[in-house]
Amino acid sequence: MPSATEPAAGARAAVGLARLVRAAGLRVPFDSAGVFAEALAAVGWDDAGGVYWAARATLCRRPEDTDLFDACFRAWFGATNAAVTVTAPPPEIVVALERAADDDADVGEADDREAPPVLAVRFSPTETLRDRDFASFSAAEHAEARSVLADLRMFGPRRRSRRHVPSHLRRRPDVRRTVRAAMRTGGEPFGRRYRAPSVRARRLVLLCDVSGSMEPYSRVIVRFLHSAVVARSHVEAFAIGTRLTRITRELANHDPDAAIAAAARRVSDWSGGTRLGETIGQFNAEWGIRGMARGAVVVIVSDGWDRGSPDLLAEQMERLHRVAHRVIWVNPLKASPGYAPLAAGMAAALPSIDHFVDGHSLASLAELVAVIDA
Repeated sequence: MPSATEPAAGARAAVGLARLVRAAGLRVPFDSAGVFAEALAAVGWDDAGGVYWAARATLCRRPEDTDLFDACFRAWFGATNAAVTVTAPPPEIVVALERAADDDADVGEADDREAPPVLAVRFSPTETLRDRDFASFSAAEHAEARSVLADLRMFGPRRRSRRHVPSHLRRRPDVRRTVRAAMRTGGEPFGRRYRAPSVRARRLVLLCDVSGSMEPYSRVIVRFLHSAVVARSHVEAFAIGTRLTRITRELANHDPDAAIAAAARRVSDWSGGTRLGETIGQFNAEWGIRGMARGAVVVIVSDGWDRGSPDLLAEQMERLHRVAHRVIWVNPLKASPGYAPLAAGMAAALPSIDHFVDGHSLASLAELVAVIDA
């Protein structure tokens, strides 16, 4: 076996092993052989384990190539009379579930005992909650959903603005910028300038039903409204029940708990009745028709149970649909087996809806974000 004072022998061994591994089909960068030679000079030939791990760390890039690399390593160093065999015990794979605070004592007792190195694989219970109905959530699951909704981001559709910005597309000449550039070249317009309409986000209007029939879902839906308000500009949020209440300012607080508490204090008819026709009519008269809903994406979250007149709701939904860019209705009951929009309010609103989606779970809210951003 070559000694650690023979750098030439180490370089030849490194280049030879790299060529063999590359010929076997593994992807080995050309500079890896030099790095392996430097590693051999550092660990020395007397340390068999060091030679193996130096070669594996520099010449084997993917875990699935380990078996093929080991075969090349044994073949090369067996031919050079430097048989180096290093076998490491496979790590124990442990799936560590998310524990509650009561289980901390058991974890401490287990750590006191001597144990071999453990590769801990953890997973979050969020995936198990994605398709669960909000009505079946426990207090702990509501807390987990709160963290998921805090990370939810939406961008919304965009529209062309009347303002123009400089552009490299040769569509509309920008005379002012062209003349200014020509003044720097003695009045000769060597380079023409162009402009194009800018693009800005459409306004997003969220109307959330906070009546008693929506109680199992309104707790999570209001958190969804808070995520939308703090995530982007041009967002308006309203609570609808027996009256209309604007809660945009309350939900603008970046602290979710403080924002929702302020919104709850603002809404005086929380968990009360529902008059969809009157509240949407009030929104049209005071906010929507005057400009807030014009060209906007309007999202209404309600189960459609209405104590008011279906004809009034149909009339106001038609007015809203005429000025809005799109109207999206979110009904958490839509995911129920055998559901049909037979409620008088829901049936009256359907002709003026562009998208009818469910909102009973985290996965459905993610789909709602995709519909809004489309």
